[in-house]
Amino acid sequence: MNTASTENNRARFRRVLAYIDAHLDDGLGVERLSGVAAFSKYHFHRRFAALLGIGVYQYVQLRRLKRASYLLAFRAERSIIDIALASGYEGPASFSLAFSRRVGQSPSDFRRQPRWDPWYTTFQTLSDSRVKLMMSPDFGGQVKIIQFGATKVAAFEHRGDPRLIGDSLRRFIEWRRLHRLPPASSATFNIAYDDPDKGAPEDYRFDICAATDGEVAANPFGVVGKTIPGGRCAVLRHIGSDETLGAAARYLHAEWLPLSGEQPSGLAMFFQRVRFFPDVPEHEAVTDVFLPLSGHDSQPSGAGTLHRPLP
Repeated sequence: MNTASTENNRARFRRVLAYIDAHLDDGLGVERLSGVAAFSKYHFHRRFAALLGIGVYQYVQLRRLKRASYLLAFRAERSIIDIALASGYEGPASFSLAFSRRVGQSPSDFRRQPRWDPWYTTFQTLSDSRVKLMMSPDFGGQVKIIQFGATKVAAFEHRGDPRLIGDSLRRFIEWRRLHRLPPASSATFNIAYDDPDKGAPEDYRFDICAATDGEVAANPFGVVGKTIPGGRCAVLRHIGSDETLGAAARYLHAEWLPLSGEQPSGLAMFFQRVRFFPDVPEHEAVTDVFLPLSGHDSQPSGAGTLHRPLP
């Protein structure tokens, strides 16, 4: 098969993955998905497994269970039965059986206290299969230089194994809910001071932030007040899963910066979560990636340099 034909086939399957992401609440049988790919059912099933490393049914189930795990862990207002039905199960019993087999905890146990190590083991297969098929986005010509205004934030400082960020996020969401700072009215930022793939996991530093005009009083959650300094930034909008978000950070730092004539300020890159999974389909998530440039205001206490965000 020549290069053009191979890329055409891969493009068809990328279209299928986006369709699955956007229709997790719907029936996603082989016949329907093969029509999206414009293949016969037999060829679709065989080629899907060859490209993704797992079968269609297993892939769809994992996508639904991943979204379900996010809803269980981070969206307390969604009932388990509602999550079960949205995940394609007839009721909580069949959902609980499938979830327990994949994740190692019942949905109710996972909601109370997720065990992230087995969760990562399960869904790493899914992430690896998607990355194999996805292309690195073409960011050429999309970078803008802006004047970012200094922004006061409430921040939860995650320190330690990046695989446990979910626990920090749960604590921050609870604090945020109590203080009535929903994402719709309070911008969500992340500041990542270290590369999660380099260095000891216990040394990793990552802040989860919400913009606020008020002072952050001492609290049992450990949330503190900080300011993201104002100044010149290169900004790149990334649309899609966090699986390719690292490519945006690498492009800014390793490709755009050396050719731009600009110099980095030495501050950490930071990210504004504009639209995020599971509130929107994963391929429709929107994240603005900021690279502070020289001329940026003074560095906040404890900041460092980031080369890529958490995948």
